[in-house]
Amino acid sequence: MRKPIQVTQSSMPELNEYIEEIKELWNSRWLTNMGVKHKELESQLIKYLNVNNITLFTNGHLALEFIIAALGLTGEVITTPFTFASTTHAIVRNGLKPVFCDINQDDYTIDVNKIEGLITEKTTAIIPVHVYGNICNVEKIEQIAKKHNLKVIYDAAHTFGVKVNGQGVGSFGDASMFSFHATKVFNTIEGGAVTYNDPSLKSVLNNLKNFGITGLETVEYIGSNAKMNEFQAAMGICNLRHVDEEIAKRKIVVERYIANLKGLIGIKLSEVQEGVKSNYAYFPVVFEGYKKTRDEVFEQLRAHNIMARKYFYPLTNSFECYKGEYNVEDTPVAKYIAERVLTLPLYADLSLEDVDRICEKIKEIRGKRCERNYPRRWKGNKALSNDEGSIKAVTTNI
Repeated sequence: MRKPIQVTQSSMPELNEYIEEIKELWNSRWLTNMGVKHKELESQLIKYLNVNNITLFTNGHLALEFIIAALGLTGEVITTPFTFASTTHAIVRNGLKPVFCDINQDDYTIDVNKIEGLITEKTTAIIPVHVYGNICNVEKIEQIAKKHNLKVIYDAAHTFGVKVNGQGVGSFGDASMFSFHATKVFNTIEGGAVTYNDPSLKSVLNNLKNFGITGLETVEYIGSNAKMNEFQAAMGICNLRHVDEEIAKRKIVVERYIANLKGLIGIKLSEVQEGVKSNYAYFPVVFEGYKKTRDEVFEQLRAHNIMARKYFYPLTNSFECYKGEYNVEDTPVAKYIAERVLTLPLYADLSLEDVDRICEKIKEIRGKRCERNYPRRWKGNKALSNDEGSIKAVTTNI
């Protein structure tokens, strides 16, 4: 049996490069508490991401929790259920109520046309999610936020290095959270960061992530321990040297997937967003009318040692821990996509031979010659597929 093709593979520098980077730690014995490596990585990331301010954390989830706390949000926060568990949990763990907005069918980000209908007197913020490297409609969200005096925190876990019309994605809104988890385009093994425009947030965030300690004998905040250690930071310094090369390799992999799968009946691929410089973080495929369901494709790929991922599934508004609080039918587009999407294996060193193998297996699973596809669009809560001029309604409950 062939070696398994994992859904992702962590980018790492050469061993000797990392060893050289951490050598001085054996002399200084300064391993945490915002040491030299930590400060160096912060400085480099500000330049690379083209942002004004950044604070590093031990992981992206705590980064999101603490920026929510630092901004003093209360009441309700409008967000999307088409995301990883962390986004919703960070809101709830701050004592806030997530209000779920549906997504759009084109890039799977929050549907900006539905946000204002969810705003109440209790709403204090919007937390949209950039998905798979696709960027939310930042201009419209900014307009809505200014009109209603709301804060905006982007979950930018998927968008390290992405630019919108030449502007770093971390510069939009009041703040953006990035994940530097081992599975991401850029990693610090574990890790994360918040970028923000208000420099006064820096001291608050640093205090919150260090137990709320503000002096030798003063503790002014109810904080926690979320400091990035020096070994994480050193890994980040090394990986940042090579991240553009890694993204270029990912682009080649994505282009090979597109060459294999574009236009096939029953397969929907993401469209390239105008003005967006992608990081090629994920390759989502939506199976609709493919003869085999997404789950059947998933299982058969696994049987051939190809580890795709149902991402995002299930929706966070259907989690057991929120049972009875939300109705998944209130976000029908998100539900429809979550039940049909797979992210295929994607990493810088994935061979084109393996990409071809994955695509051939997907075609074989369908069981017959793959024909050309036609665009699918939505009307209300129904998906409409154009098939040589005819329109066929497909309910979201299929």
